[in-house]
Formats: sequence, structure tokens, C-alpha cells
Amino acid sequence: MIGPQDKYFHCDKCNLCLSVNLQGNHKCVENVSRQNCPVCMEDIHTSRIEAHVLPCGHLLHNTCFDDMVKMGAYRCPLCMHSAFNMDDRWFNIDLEISQSPMPTEYQGISTKIVCNDCQAHCTVRFHVLGMKCSNCGSYNTAQEGGLIQQPEPDTEAETDTEPELHEAPTQH
Repeated sequence: MIGPQDKYFHCDKCNLCLSVNLQGNHKCVENVSRQNCPVCMEDIHTSRIEAHVLPCGHLLHNTCFDDMVKMGAYRCPLCMHSAFNMDDRWFNIDLEISQSPMPTEYQGISTKIVCNDCQAHCTVRFHVLGMKCSNCGSYNTAQEGGLIQQPEPDTEAETDTEPELHEAPTQH
């Protein structure tokens, strides 16, 4: 182990020494330190550059993580999971979508998506600014299929409120 024992612990499954603030609070990936950094492709285990542990459990060099964020990348280069808490960004996208109605020809259009954060498969309303996972609320999603025209709602049926732009309409 390199570094003071009061600041680091060894995770046997990850085969890596980690900061004590991650003890019991990280996702283990077996032998993760024996892989190359997915950004610079240099060995992480023998590197003198501190490793950054992503929420998904994958590692990159701290400097590579910083460069990635500066370039606007927010996903793990290996599994596409969000690389940090994106709640503020998702809130801003919610606001943008609420202020950006789709043109008439795209209203009532849905699409199937897969979420990179929770792996859920959902059918949601299509919007050019993003499609929000109805399972976890992430916009870190990918479109799985084409556009789906939703049937017009029954005008005689009682409705309480109009659904939000990013929520999936229910299908029976």
C-alpha cells in the first residue's frame, strides 16, 4: 500500500487501495485496478497518478477524469453510466423542455429508450432536448426504436391534468 493507512484501505475484490471515505460506499468491480485507464490507455495499477473511482466502479486517472469533464463528457467511457451526480443538470433539462414545446407534428409522439444509468427500458414522450427515463429520472438515455404515434385521447374521458412533456403516456 502506498500512502498512510489512516487515509486508505485495501478492497480485496477491487484489488485496490481506496480512500477511507469510499469504504463501504463504492461499487466493487473485480480487479478493476488491473485495467488500463479508458481515457489515456495507460496502466492504472502502476501509475503514480491517483485514480478516480466512478459511481459505476470503473477507474480512470484523476487527471483524465478532470480533462473528460472539461470537455463536457459526463459518462463513464466503459459503461456509459453517469460519472457523477447529475440531478442539477436533469433539473435544468426539465426546465428547458417545459419551455420548449415540440412542433404540432411531433406532439403525441413517443419513443422507446434505454437508460444508461438504471438500464430500464421505457416508452416516453419524444423531445429533441432529451428523453427522461421514467424509472430513475435520468436523461442519460439512448433511443431504442423509431417514433411511435400515440392515439388521440378520448375527448369525453375525464382528465385531471395534462401529462408533463417528458413522462411516458400509459398504454393499455
